[in-house]
Amino acid sequence: MDNGNAVGWFVDRHIVEGGGERLAFRDPWRDLTYAALWTETCRFAGALQRAGIEQERRVVLLLQDTIDFPIAFWGAIRAGVVPVPINTLLTADTVRYILKDCRAESVIASAPVAEALAAVLEGGAKRLVISQPDGSPGASSLTGAVDFQSFILGADPQTPTAIAPADEVAFWLYSSGSTGAPKGVRHVHASLRFTAETYGAQVLGIRADDVMFSVAKAFHAYGLGNSLTFPQSVGAATILLPDRPTPDAVLAVMEKHQPTLFAGVPTLYAAMLANPMIRPGAGSSRLRRCISAGEALPADIGRRWKSTVGVHILDGIGSTEMLHIFISNRFDDLRYGTSGKPVPHYEARIVDENNRPVPNGETGELIVRGESAADSYWNQRTRSRRTFQGEWTYTGDSYIRDEDGYYRFCGRRDEMLKVSGVWVSPFEVEEALISHPAVLEAAVIGRLDEARLIKPKAFVILTQQGLGRDPAELTQELQEHVKAQVGVWKYPRWIEFVDSLPKTATGKIQRFRLREA
Repeated sequence: MDNGNAVGWFVDRHIVEGGGERLAFRDPWRDLTYAALWTETCRFAGALQRAGIEQERRVVLLLQDTIDFPIAFWGAIRAGVVPVPINTLLTADTVRYILKDCRAESVIASAPVAEALAAVLEGGAKRLVISQPDGSPGASSLTGAVDFQSFILGADPQTPTAIAPADEVAFWLYSSGSTGAPKGVRHVHASLRFTAETYGAQVLGIRADDVMFSVAKAFHAYGLGNSLTFPQSVGAATILLPDRPTPDAVLAVMEKHQPTLFAGVPTLYAAMLANPMIRPGAGSSRLRRCISAGEALPADIGRRWKSTVGVHILDGIGSTEMLHIFISNRFDDLRYGTSGKPVPHYEARIVDENNRPVPNGETGELIVRGESAADSYWNQRTRSRRTFQGEWTYTGDSYIRDEDGYYRFCGRRDEMLKVSGVWVSPFEVEEALISHPAVLEAAVIGRLDEARLIKPKAFVILTQQGLGRDPAELTQELQEHVKAQVGVWKYPRWIEFVDSLPKTATGKIQRFRLREA
């Protein structure tokens, strides 16, 4: 049987082709070449086997973006063990839920994360391995824990790769929880290469001489493609940032490492534009391409980024279920305010509640077909049947396709508002608010008025320009601004000025938390 194990194409191929000395990863403490990546993943695979963790069993990765992440991820896949990267910023209760849900045999955790979750991790799996961010060996105070270097010490540096068909489940990701409890999404080996050869090669246009920097972390589908599979598909290099990606931290990385490719999210792009240190190239004289996903990119942010930084942002939509971006703008075909058009080898449709295609200009649910679709949700049969219907994946997103074939995001299906008998997109109202110079971020939900009718309510974070202004006066100004931008019936009847918005670690606004509050 041919071996469809993804590690052969993403790691081993570069050694065979003579690219072993090329830089694969760089974090604040260490560099890792492709040759060293091959050796370390073999050792990690051998260590898993030595620990009695068998093929198809699960190991949870609670790892920050350091060199140990790709070692553990590819090392597990090499062993035929299923890595389950999860968000390092999740609450203790959610981590406990995921450990129980996926039945993890082992947890590989970064020391700062493990210390914060000690009560959950101690006894949460058969084996607990602690990674020191700088790669040094070090004892852990957690009961039963072993450090990462001790775990792989003495393991075979030429551990054979497990035989796996391309359609075997290779790894799991947990959905981000922007609409509720996370779900275990199971992906096969072949999906990784498919996204690299479609979006990575044909939209992003990644090259062997590129240096990628993604603020979306590798535990997330968007970040996994950006930081691991796309660069490794061509033998390029990745800069890893383990810390929280504040504008100051991101600009410092841009200045120091001079990446050619930058992957951000809309909230970060907005925050960076508000930073007084922003300048052409965002600090990198080699920057040639920027991409965005996670939330729809407001058109005003895209235009201001191009004007200030000098590089367009390619906005697109992807999902954990589809592994990466499947509709995107392109550098030779870009329309801000839209998600663009389907990526090559993906097909998209917009359908009504009866699964009938809707005409251009009408709202419906976006469904997509492509070979990167997940196998299923783990132990959630009803939800799997709703989302994965034959070759089509139902996204739960409301979209409009215009007459030119561009797809425009309207909001989640359960977040659309019917105001005065007309459907209103929360994102459309948010985009109008963000185009005002006093607004940094905005989130819109539905609220009942005195007559028990749904009307828009906005939560707004102000820029420096908006701070200190009279709230009543600014509220009226923003309401009139929205009326002029998108229509008199769409304006927010209430505006609440806030310091922050509830978000997932990938930057998605959790509007359901605003509704619950």
